[in-house]
Amino acid sequence: MASFEESAPVPLDAEEMRRLRVARLERIGKWVLPIAIMCVAIFLWDRIVVWNEIPHYILPRPIDVLQALIDDRALLFSSLLTTLRITGLGLLLAVVGGVGLAVLFAQSKWVEMSFFPFAIVLQVTPIVAIFPLINIYVDNQTAKLLLCAWIVAFFPILSNTTLGLNSVDRNLRDLFKLNGATRWQELWHLRLPAAMPYFLGGLKIAGGLALIGAVVAEFVAGSAGQSSGLASRIIESGYRLRTARLFAALILISLTGIVIFMTLTWISHMMLRRWHESALKQEQ
Repeated sequence: MASFEESAPVPLDAEEMRRLRVARLERIGKWVLPIAIMCVAIFLWDRIVVWNEIPHYILPRPIDVLQALIDDRALLFSSLLTTLRITGLGLLLAVVGGVGLAVLFAQSKWVEMSFFPFAIVLQVTPIVAIFPLINIYVDNQTAKLLLCAWIVAFFPILSNTTLGLNSVDRNLRDLFKLNGATRWQELWHLRLPAAMPYFLGGLKIAGGLALIGAVVAEFVAGSAGQSSGLASRIIESGYRLRTARLFAALILISLTGIVIFMTLTWISHMMLRRWHESALKQEQ
């Protein structure tokens, strides 16, 4: 009898019940509130167009944008694939170059002092100011766009990874030295794992910037044709007053940015959830 009483669950007090109820409401509200607000915004958009009798070439109704998305889906989604290809390749090059250079910076202060200012110059100089030079020296249109996407996405990965590699606990580094670890063993087994949260944080920033770089570069380049990206569709639709298609292309760019951010956030969580404090808090 006593053992049964000992194994019986302890009833939750009122405060614990309140916290559980608040946590449940927050989990539901995290999805319901944005969807509800978006629905209200779309409804108001539609009503403003109808009430003010705004011409469709000035501001189309949401149903017109949806219809353009359906009617022009072949053209828009082929352009989306072009933009995604430039974004993905730019991000991949930024990861390879940023991480590789950050490792060199971590291994040699002289290398960091020599080359880090050039990375800062690339970051603070607007891409629209650099593009005329790229346009002169690079002939291939895809290479131009790819270079712009890489330049924009490169610095967050380099900066964050360098910060992570240099933020290792000095006591742990001394422990590795006492045990005779080489510089590369210390890098592989200590500094790279410690820098992983910083790198993943920079990766989430760089993913959105790579998309922005690809779109802005295409705006500046003014490229057109069947193999052009979404930015070219926006330019073309603006010239032809096909405003519904223009809005459809804008929506695809926004949704692409959201998907990229959510995917990289999920990857970050999956890689950190078993050992890093930031991911462990989300698991609770």
